[in-house]
Amino acid sequence: MAQDLDPHLLSMLVCPVTKEALIYDREAQELVSKGARLAYPVRDGIPVMLPEEARPLAD
Repeated sequence: MAQDLDPHLLSMLVCPVTKEALIYDREAQELVSKGARLAYPVRDGIPVMLPEEARPLAD
């Protein structure tokens, strides 16, 4: 079952590459950075904000 992230936590998180705000994809359990074209995983409700753990977004 998909989890929600704390809205306060989400408002403080930014992409470590671009420093831009992230978009939470609840279904995929990812935080999406449109600028960096990366999707950071959320594992057990914890965002993994490491670029090497992020999934590149397809065109």
